[in-house]
Amino acid sequence: MPAPHILRLDASMRKNGSASRELVDHLVFGLQNASPGASVVTRDLAKGIDFVSEEWIVANFTDPAERSARQRDTLGLSDACVAELKAADIIVIGLPIYNFGVPAAFKAWIDFVCRARETFAYSEHGPKGLLENKQAYVVMVSGGTDIGGPADFASAYVRHVLGFIGITEVKFIAAGRLVFECDERIAAAKNEIDGLLRS
Repeated sequence: MPAPHILRLDASMRKNGSASRELVDHLVFGLQNASPGASVVTRDLAKGIDFVSEEWIVANFTDPAERSARQRDTLGLSDACVAELKAADIIVIGLPIYNFGVPAAFKAWIDFVCRARETFAYSEHGPKGLLENKQAYVVMVSGGTDIGGPADFASAYVRHVLGFIGITEVKFIAAGRLVFECDERIAAAKNEIDGLLRS
């Protein structure tokens, strides 16, 4: 069986002292140990990502064969993000909760990868995700929000949008309310990751 391709997506805007990055490091290291030779591509949203614009929308809805050079350039980053997803067997997402929801940069990434004809298709039965047979791990952290609680508007959204593009095998690892017992909660999340990798 060939070694898997792993896409690592960091949505934390913090480069230093980021709990989600620490936990994703632990998870990716474990995945590589479990599958020697696994390749990892990293998309770090803290390095910047554009937002959907009117020019982007026009380019996206123009037939690919008829797009101008400028339109192809406008879609370049989106095309790269889509290609990374298509190539990946395993997607690892490090996702902090910002103000009860997902970071703006992560929402921008979602807008870039949810594209008709690329990651989903419309049919008479409704939309169908095209990115099947992939596995995702979502490492969620929060300062004060109870992950899975009534103020968490991120978890269900992430599960839904991944399923929308065909990624239905999704495992969540949560380290919530890190303002309380931070070290203990991170240690517990690492133990949970180790258990998932053994199963």
